[in-house]
Amino acid sequence: MITIKDISKKCGVSPATVSKALNGYDDISPETAALVRRTAKELNYMPNAAARLLKTNRSHNIGVLFIDDSMSGLTHEYFSHILNSVKEEAEANGYDITFISKNIGKQKMSFLQHCRYRNCDGVVIANVDFQNPEVLELVNSEYPVVTIDFSYDNASSVNSDNQEGSYTLASYIADRGHRKIALIHGERTLVTQKRISGFKTAMEERGIVIPPEYIAEATYHDVESVRKATAAMLDLDDPPTAIMFPDDYAFMGGRTEIIERGLNIPGDVSACGYDGVNLAKILDPKLTTWEQNTDKLGRIAVDKLIDKIENPDTAIPEYIVVKGKMFKGETVKQI
Repeated sequence: MITIKDISKKCGVSPATVSKALNGYDDISPETAALVRRTAKELNYMPNAAARLLKTNRSHNIGVLFIDDSMSGLTHEYFSHILNSVKEEAEANGYDITFISKNIGKQKMSFLQHCRYRNCDGVVIANVDFQNPEVLELVNSEYPVVTIDFSYDNASSVNSDNQEGSYTLASYIADRGHRKIALIHGERTLVTQKRISGFKTAMEERGIVIPPEYIAEATYHDVESVRKATAAMLDLDDPPTAIMFPDDYAFMGGRTEIIERGLNIPGDVSACGYDGVNLAKILDPKLTTWEQNTDKLGRIAVDKLIDKIENPDTAIPEYIVVKGKMFKGETVKQI
């Protein structure tokens, strides 16, 4: 293994000078710093993580807490894009990521214990039960935390514009002549509450009265629960002419139910999804949806977390909203 002493010997400078050059100190000449960095690259030098931890009191390891109730894990179309941008931004800033869980081998531990076990410098939290006592324990611990789509008073949060997205979709459907508009939403979370609010605001502004049976709960990213909710909507004496679905993937359950009844999208039933995953754009017809900026959500979350890690005395909690955009698609009929 190549060490700082090997580099110092080849460059003819002291180990202290090598260390300063590699860590960006400006009290050595630019020529010497360039020589050291070039030599380190030629020798394939990699800093020792354990030694760096002892010296800087940082592991350069970011924890990621992500729990997916739909059991799709890293294949989840929406969150996989966020997690990938988290990974890329962390690595670009010299950090690794570790997924935080409650199990290490056969030993059970809390999220906080796992963070301590892995020497994490901070944690990005996404897609969990944010009121879970063990999540709250982590948020209120010594660890810097940034959340995605949920806000605590003592931590920065990066949020998609869920209320605006739902409002825009509902407005678009109504402005294309629909008055019988149904909403199938996911399980009750803060994200869901914002989307329901956006939907109802759009309806109220246009004087459209939505009967209670036009609003139903299913499960995000769950095809079967959404298919059942769609069936119940279509079985009503006065079924909707348009249905808003909780997400693009779950829409596939509704799509199947509509097609198997011999109905056509959008000829008989108009539809829209949410998230803007690639699936929406390859369907025939292309799905009308709201594109969330997953790349920006993940990158900002990491940047804010690293700022808190490296500048603990000056970084303050922020509430950040990342704008999305509508993909009109072809699944909303003009009446």
